Amino acid sequence: MKIAYVTDSGTGKSISELAADGIISVPLQITEGSTTYQDMENYNKNDCIQDLLKEKTMSTSQPAYGVVEECFRSLKSQGAELIIAVPICNGLSGTISTMTSVAASLNMRIICVDTYVTAVVQEYLIKRIKKAYEEGKSDLEIKLICDEVIASANTILVPSDLNHLVRGGRLTPLAAMMAGFLKIVPILSINKATGGRIDTCDKVRTYRKAMSRVIEIIKKDPIDENYSITIAHVNDVKNAMSFYHMIQEAFPKASTQVIELCNVVACHTGLGCQAIQYFKQV
Repeated sequence: MKIAYVTDSGTGKSISELAADGIISVPLQITEGSTTYQDMENYNKNDCIQDLLKEKTMSTSQPAYGVVEECFRSLKSQGAELIIAVPICNGLSGTISTMTSVAASLNMRIICVDTYVTAVVQEYLIKRIKKAYEEGKSDLEIKLICDEVIASANTILVPSDLNHLVRGGRLTPLAAMMAGFLKIVPILSINKATGGRIDTCDKVRTYRKAMSRVIEIIKKDPIDENYSITIAHVNDVKNAMSFYHMIQEAFPKASTQVIELCNVVACHTGLGCQAIQYFKQV
């Protein structure tokens, strides 16, 4: 069976970067003012940072229907018998529904995997599924791999720019003012338990306490040498490195890295946000 592996720019990677690993990607869309960009194609991470520095408010949307349709038609013409897709999660976007609808309209078989998140987990899982099929693993074995990775995954977000959350309509001006006055730092999370939607995990006083609280939250999971931990920041390497050293000390066996946060999350959370994402590599 000829299988096509499809994802989107929620991975933080461009079409060409993923193509190097045999993965097809369609860009999510980012709109600023009257202009809509194709994420990671004509709108890169530096573009996102520059817009945030200018205090612009961006919105995001799923890949254009026509782009998905063109992609799938091309795959069908090339003899693809099955599409395995790992897009941005259903709780953040309607991409899964669009891909399913397009495939049905073209009479193509498709399996969409909801990771209940995006970013590093999304990229890892599409590549892991591809590798598993190439190794000859059964459908059941691959499903168990996916279930284990997804169940182990958690993402914790510590936003810094409350004014950006106000501009985006995600926080009221009064709430932001009170939070700033009381030095309250919100801690957010997204995982399978939240249904792939960003939810409030905790609220603490001061950023330093927030960092310590994040470590406490991660310690609730059995982090060992099989786990990958990523600190993804929005133009704030200093605090990202502080998190990195704290995490390395607390979880020395885990694989830890620091990267820039993907655009489709960064444009909503604002400058200074730190996203800590971890999962078991299976």
